[in-house]
Amino acid sequence: MKTASWKWQLKVAPYVYISPYFILFLIFSLYPILYSVYISFTDWNGSRAKSFIGLQNYTDLFKDHTFWLSLWNSVVIFAMYVPLMLLLGLIFASMLNANWMVGKGFFRMALFVPNFVSVVAVSFVFVLLFNTQDGLVNTLLKNAGWIDKPIPWFESPWWARTSVALMVLYRWLGYNMLLLMTGLQSIPKDLYEAAYVDGATKVKSFFYITIPLVKRILLFCTVLSTIGTFSLFTEPFILTKGGPLNSTITPVLMLYNESFQNFNFGYASSIAVCFFILMMLISLLQMRMFDGKN
Repeated sequence: MKTASWKWQLKVAPYVYISPYFILFLIFSLYPILYSVYISFTDWNGSRAKSFIGLQNYTDLFKDHTFWLSLWNSVVIFAMYVPLMLLLGLIFASMLNANWMVGKGFFRMALFVPNFVSVVAVSFVFVLLFNTQDGLVNTLLKNAGWIDKPIPWFESPWWARTSVALMVLYRWLGYNMLLLMTGLQSIPKDLYEAAYVDGATKVKSFFYITIPLVKRILLFCTVLSTIGTFSLFTEPFILTKGGPLNSTITPVLMLYNESFQNFNFGYASSIAVCFFILMMLISLLQMRMFDGKN
């Protein structure tokens, strides 16, 4: 009897230990998701009674130019900073992985510090730096003779997207650099020595050894950057409020505006559901790309 009781406790105990997590998950994760799906089929402003309207919110959403513009803005911002971030991250990772590099710890910390600093604080610093009239960036560019008139960082659609992309680049360059440096450190030194004996230059070794062996990490960084770009909120909210002319509005910022400015919670929930499905598709694409058979 004691043996049977002990075996039963061994089977049940793990579920008892993890049950608090599942209870919290059901209350704070699964229930809000399901409730948002329900709200997306209603017309509700948070005060009056909900009225069921079926797929009307989704129909209006797919006809909404702002929604498609928010997705396009995310694609443009992604194209602006991700290739540059991966290139600089790989260059800095290669430099910090080289034997001749001095002060590796300092430079590694300096590049990674933006990940620890509050994004709100960084956003306000960028607002001061890129101020059109007396910002430090325009002042330096004008004193250097590179521009004749101030660049309208927050007034022009193109430059507004650029300012958001630069801030995202500043925040996440160090993080991607560390991921790439981890991949570089896993490459056997014998490969480089054999290539050097065969007469390969450092440039050829970089393109034919380094890049192919960190390709999966580059892909991982790209997928993370894709999800992060579509999830942007704080940067465009503080820098540009989504303007000018909705040129920096993102799906999450649009969701915020519909929820807490227009109080159209049903419509906002439809945005959240569509955004959730989009992120799920990207995650499935990631799993597909990282499939061991491929």
